[in-house]
Amino acid sequence: MNHFVQALAFAADKHKNQRRKDAQITPYINHPIDLVNVLVNQGGVVSWDVLCAALLHDVIEDTETTEEELLAHFGKKVTAIVKEVTDDKSLAKDVRKRLQVEHAPFASHEAKLVKLADKICNVRDILSSPPTGWDLRRKQEYFAWSAAVVLGIRGTNSKMEKVFDDLMEQSKNMQ
Repeated sequence: MNHFVQALAFAADKHKNQRRKDAQITPYINHPIDLVNVLVNQGGVVSWDVLCAALLHDVIEDTETTEEELLAHFGKKVTAIVKEVTDDKSLAKDVRKRLQVEHAPFASHEAKLVKLADKICNVRDILSSPPTGWDLRRKQEYFAWSAAVVLGIRGTNSKMEKVFDDLMEQSKNMQ
């Protein structure tokens, strides 16, 4: 539990100046907290390593945080999970998206849980409060890509997969 609270404080500090791209310009830290909520309350996940990694899943990708910094604070297991779900921002966006689809089936079970929660949260956010300027086509492309990623991690957590599938059904009714 102490490790979890440290991860929460660390993520809050690292993301303190970041905002989501929705109309409300939501504080970014709400996103990792939402992942933890999905993992625990919809997926029944109780692994502290997975929950810490969920809080930290974007710190290497979206802040100046280094792998070494995560290792020093949270150890090998949490850092390894975070690394598995971290995109290489030096690559073009379309390449990063393709690599997510390709690599997802080979990720650890823990990384698949974080990835599934991330896709659930992102799809849910796009359905309820999409990024400013996203038209229907862009939303549909995101949903299709998310479905391709999740296809590669099926069998990870049936409860969360059901939540994802329900969201995909809702996305079909978007105007």
